Amino acid sequence: MKKFKLILFLAIPLLPFVVESCNKNPDDNTFNLFTIEDDKALGLQVKNEIFNNPSDYPILDSNQYPAAYAYLRGIVTKVLDGGEVFYKDQFVWETYIIHDDNVLNAFCTPGGYMFVYTGLIKYLEAENHLAGVMGHEIAHADRRHSTDAMTRDYGLAVIISVALGNNPNALAEIAANLASLKFSRNAETEADEYSVKYLCPTDYKADGAAAFFQKLIDNGEGNGELEWFSTHPSPDNRVKHIEELKVELNCSGTGTYDAAYLNFKNNLLP
Repeated sequence: MKKFKLILFLAIPLLPFVVESCNKNPDDNTFNLFTIEDDKALGLQVKNEIFNNPSDYPILDSNQYPAAYAYLRGIVTKVLDGGEVFYKDQFVWETYIIHDDNVLNAFCTPGGYMFVYTGLIKYLEAENHLAGVMGHEIAHADRRHSTDAMTRDYGLAVIISVALGNNPNALAEIAANLASLKFSRNAETEADEYSVKYLCPTDYKADGAAAFFQKLIDNGEGNGELEWFSTHPSPDNRVKHIEELKVELNCSGTGTYDAAYLNFKNNLLP
């Protein structure tokens, strides 16, 4: 799905000869040449670029909307405290609201900087729906899908040459192409699955992401044109998979928090 624009990560310290092991999620079999510190540095640079570009990313001031920010960050905290987010304590997990009612989107950078559009917030009807979508985005960061993709797309030789400063043209190419970096179908499916896994230990109804996708389908917006469905030719199967996984994991949460969510939306701009 649509992620951040931009980015130059010239200052990120790469350690290409050290493959993560001691801090690596034990069920992650991917080969990633970027360190956890690289993920955080890249995410911080994305955050800074976003805050320096208010015309494209009008961030709501947390001092003007304290109740809305407290509510949204409370959702993230509940998901993290479920105990299934591997990099809960290593990543920053900061959360911001972008004021654009025309965008049905959220994204989470490497290292855990989360951005949620007001368009998505106002489109949804219950807290667990947003928790499911945010769980999906948290999974992209927690499963390190962005730096996995960069490792895969550019390969060992290119990344080593960039790290050593021997190939400035390759660095420029990576920086230019990061804006169009897309997650694979496997990564999107994994993010769907981990959204359920993250919500399952909480009191949320764990298939919240499926409710969002179903609404897109019901409104005729699940035809592949939106980024949400660009790597999934069958959105109906995507919804089915999420709902079946909730049953398979025996998730018992039933919370949706419709009234609380309505109050949250009322705390945003009209």
